Amino acid sequence: MAASTSENHQLFSPTEMMAEAEKFALSKASKTSGMTISLAIMAGAFIGLAFLFYITVTTGSADAGWGLSRLAGGIAFSMGLILIVICGGELFTSSVLSSISWANKQITFGKMLSIWGKVYLGNFIGAMFLLALVAAAGLYQLDHGQWGLNALNIAQHKLHHSPVQAFALGVLCNLLVCLAIWLTFSSANAMTKAMMTVLPVAMFVSSGFEHCVANMFMVPLGITIQTFAPESFWVQIGASQASYADLNIVQFVTANLVPVTLGNIVGGAVLVGLANWSIYRRPQLKATQVATITQTTNITSVKENPMNTNTLVKEIMNTQPITLSVEMPTAVAIDTLLDANQVGAPVCDIEGRLVGFFSVHDVMVDLWCQDYLPVKGQKVVDLMSRDVIAISSTDKLVDVAEFLCIDKEQLYPTTSMGIATRLTSLSLEERAKAMKVSQPHMLPVLENGVMTGMLTRAEVMKSLRPVYGDRLNIVEPAQLETA
Repeated sequence: MAASTSENHQLFSPTEMMAEAEKFALSKASKTSGMTISLAIMAGAFIGLAFLFYITVTTGSADAGWGLSRLAGGIAFSMGLILIVICGGELFTSSVLSSISWANKQITFGKMLSIWGKVYLGNFIGAMFLLALVAAAGLYQLDHGQWGLNALNIAQHKLHHSPVQAFALGVLCNLLVCLAIWLTFSSANAMTKAMMTVLPVAMFVSSGFEHCVANMFMVPLGITIQTFAPESFWVQIGASQASYADLNIVQFVTANLVPVTLGNIVGGAVLVGLANWSIYRRPQLKATQVATITQTTNITSVKENPMNTNTLVKEIMNTQPITLSVEMPTAVAIDTLLDANQVGAPVCDIEGRLVGFFSVHDVMVDLWCQDYLPVKGQKVVDLMSRDVIAISSTDKLVDVAEFLCIDKEQLYPTTSMGIATRLTSLSLEERAKAMKVSQPHMLPVLENGVMTGMLTRAEVMKSLRPVYGDRLNIVEPAQLETA
């Protein structure tokens, strides 16, 4: 229990916060569509509730001063993000941080857009559900209609920005929202996480920055009041329905929702997500020089085909080999190899391109260098070899067999001009049997730059076995005596 308490109060460094952000971003891709949409509906309702709190706090507070009134409203609005952080809702403006997983090549661009789309839809459904409850409850009548008048004025103000202003306000808003989320990565303590969100949210709300999910509730609330409020309401507030005629769906979508949403994406996905990724993660990936291997080793036989066969690599290779990912933790990669009784496996990116090879040899060398104390947070990318020999799926079996056992430079010691560099009286066969050749036991197979299989020496030998004829059934001496 004491250890748990100590861990909960631990504050993470910026680098550790980046690791937490990567887990946060990747977790969004691991949820089912139903779960994502359900959590998004919940988040949309939470943000709507926060706006109800904002309207209530700021209604009739003119005497308190413009700045203090908006500050109070902003602090009240922070309740929405606190509920989402603690309860685990999916909010569009924080879901755009999944751009980190895309940058890490853990998800595709299409998958990222799919996550955004499902969350956006769920947030809208949640906002509309809450709007129906609020309309049915007649909250706009509070304080003799002043609550509804405040809601109308807020909604109308949001539709009077130019497209550039709406976009810029959207950028500023989600810069602060995602920074608030980023601050929660500094601690595992729920109370700390909640408090971290208050000031950034209070600033964006009090400064009038634009949040697309909040607007999904706020502007339709104004439209609903303008459309369905009875005449008695307008008499109470001393205003006419016509003065709010610009509160309509078309104006809302074109003048506010679209540019604000685009601004929110830039502010969160780019200025927070990708900016921090560029600072903390990209230098590591760049330093490790993760490069795609797009060319295979050129294999051509130096002898005439003694088998008279055209068997190709793609006919005998393992088409479902075990592969590892760049971001996989070292411990997980080792477990994967041990479970499969293998000593190595190719490393591929999300598009199936070969980027390296990870082996238990690399692990043991690293452990020796580190006095058998593994580096914390180590990943496959930190240990994998980038000098990988790969072959083509259209290479011939006999050419591969020759490649594995014959070194042409040792067999024919000549210069590029054909001049012998070493004289020997040994025959060709004698030189071949005497040479020391070290070639990989596992060869990744590529087709158009994409890894399609794996070929091992065992599979090569299995394909060569027919040259010895049919399998012989060996009779043990004990069996002969019995007979």
